Amino acid sequence: MGRFVMSALAALVVVVCATAASAGSTIRIGGLFAVTGPASFLGEPERNTLEMLVRETNAKGGIQGSRIELFVYDTQGDATKAVQLATKLIKNDKVVAIIGPSTTGESLAVIPVAEREGIPLVSCAAGIKITEPVKKWIFKTPANDQVAAEKIFNYAAKLKQKRIAIITVSDSYGSSGREQLKALAAKKGFTIVADEVYSPKDTDMTPQLTKIRGANPDAIICWGTNPGPAVVTRNLKQLGITIPLYQSHGVASKKFIELAGAAAAEGVTLPAGKLAIYDILPKNDPQARLLREYDQAYQKNYKVEASTFGGYAYDGYRLIVEAIKKSGATPEKIRAGLENTKRMVGVSGIFTLSPTDHNGLDLSAFEMVRVSRGDWVLAH
Repeated sequence: MGRFVMSALAALVVVVCATAASAGSTIRIGGLFAVTGPASFLGEPERNTLEMLVRETNAKGGIQGSRIELFVYDTQGDATKAVQLATKLIKNDKVVAIIGPSTTGESLAVIPVAEREGIPLVSCAAGIKITEPVKKWIFKTPANDQVAAEKIFNYAAKLKQKRIAIITVSDSYGSSGREQLKALAAKKGFTIVADEVYSPKDTDMTPQLTKIRGANPDAIICWGTNPGPAVVTRNLKQLGITIPLYQSHGVASKKFIELAGAAAAEGVTLPAGKLAIYDILPKNDPQARLLREYDQAYQKNYKVEASTFGGYAYDGYRLIVEAIKKSGATPEKIRAGLENTKRMVGVSGIFTLSPTDHNGLDLSAFEMVRVSRGDWVLAH
């Protein structure tokens, strides 16, 4: 009898322990963002957004009863540091998925780590080479730079702007954009009459813009992330050049207008995610409600407007959460769940991923917007 009671008690202890372990289980997710350094305008809202969402999830009981444990590191925009921290997330923190990094260069550097270790990585950078060709464990939330470039060319074609000058930054983002711009220009019947490059640390693009003026283009396309595009915009104004200027989606936040100055930025046109202009979207737009709720929550938590860049982390987290709900919380199950995402409404667009498409966005992800009196308006 004594042995039976002891066995029953032992069994009860095992059951209780198992139940407690189950109730207290955690899902470890990592974040890699350029919170400080030149790309902090990307990384800070990405980190803030992810931390806000994890707090909300845990306050509601977690994902199917499992609490999210978040590990976030600041890469400072440095590719070498990003690789070291990705390794730390995987080896030390035992995360099942990673959101980030913030930039194309960092993302390309981290890809071999995620692929080798078999950990799903959802990049917050736009470079097409991150997901094309498709890599088993790599996904991303910003629309491909090819999509943004095509959006610009489609708009320029309506205005009969056929002679195009391009000025691109000499980093991974700019190089990828330059490649896509040149390929699409040839395909769509545009002529590139000037092809200038600047360094991420350049503070004066007057020489390049003077050469561009001499080529007499119908429009100029600048491809980079702040602060360079803001410098280009200011320099154009200082030189009295009135040629229409397009920027890439890499500056689709109020920060660009602030850095360039409202007067210099007036009339600048670019492809932007709908977050920048959600308050003027039709009420039946499938993203309108989510965008409003995200912006209001972000402002409540951080006292500033949400940005498109924070939206990249928002979408990365949502994609991972939905994958976990659908498939399970192991790296392999998350990867499978991501690959089977169908029409998930996000900040950056409506995502439909597949084994041959690890981004899942098309031209509908962008609206062409123009700076008018220090704010964004729809460009028609």
